[in-house]
Amino acid sequence: MKKLINRVEDVVTETLEGVARLHPERVRKLPGYHVLVRRDAPVPGKVGLIAGGGSGHEPAFWGCVGPGMMDAGVQGDVFTSPTPDHILAALKAVDGGAGVIQIYNNYTGDVMNFDMAQEMARAEGMKVDTIVVNDDVAVENSTYTVGRRGIAGNFFVQKIAGAAAARMMPFERVLAVGKKANENLRSMGMALTSCIVPAKGSPTFSLGEDEMEIGMGLHGEPGIERTKLRPANEVAELLVSKAADDFPLKGGETVAVLVNGLGATPLMELYIIGRAVAGYLAERGIKIYRSYVGEFATSMEMAGCSVSLLRLDDELISLLDYPADTLTFKQV
Repeated sequence: MKKLINRVEDVVTETLEGVARLHPERVRKLPGYHVLVRRDAPVPGKVGLIAGGGSGHEPAFWGCVGPGMMDAGVQGDVFTSPTPDHILAALKAVDGGAGVIQIYNNYTGDVMNFDMAQEMARAEGMKVDTIVVNDDVAVENSTYTVGRRGIAGNFFVQKIAGAAAARMMPFERVLAVGKKANENLRSMGMALTSCIVPAKGSPTFSLGEDEMEIGMGLHGEPGIERTKLRPANEVAELLVSKAADDFPLKGGETVAVLVNGLGATPLMELYIIGRAVAGYLAERGIKIYRSYVGEFATSMEMAGCSVSLLRLDDELISLLDYPADTLTFKQV
């Protein structure tokens, strides 16, 4: 294992300390917790939003913290859910009196811990609710989930809910549009290589030099097919067709597209995939309104990508267009 770390047990703390020390004008770290909070949080009268999940998926779940998106990001250990005490600290830190909504991906550990934190917060008189993102169409149930997994499409739910909260919409409306985004979201991913979790020190799984896995989860969970490596056009069609057919999308509809790298895939390759995705949708009369390409939810140093489609209407377009200025994402 070759990694630029000190001690394995310090990687999460030192990551968050690094972010806070280098960007003090934007975020602060809650002492004793794996939580990064907007510098100006809580914002009085605004619905608070927290994102969270295991570390190792950077820039998720702290890169989304900033005006127009999340008010805090709470991290667990690598590929492990944050514990309820850390989540509760994040909820309290962003509560401006209008309630707090937590957004996280559908994994069993996350569901259990975020639910527990939510109940603890409610017992203290806070107004809290949840959006569980389940955009991955690869499998219905997986090693770590009941129901579909959540992957990089989480970005769109954060963007939509974040815009609604920034517009000072009431709690119930922010929750409703965030859930609407989740319901109109489909994603599919693939992997070329494994990653190395620091605590393990060796690859999570093995793929042959000429192999790839379609439908791989963010933690290396099995997908739907292990096959010989195929050209980028074929890979892109596999991903986008599976996502589009799950709606199903029809000619004349409008989508936003996210092409997400898993940590070790060059931008060159992501745009080759994106090119093919755009061609596939154009051939079927499906309009792309906005596209996002880059690393939004990674899996350490895994090579591979995912494609997410958000089906849009006028309301979602208006919220998608709203400005955002976070640690790793900016839209004017």
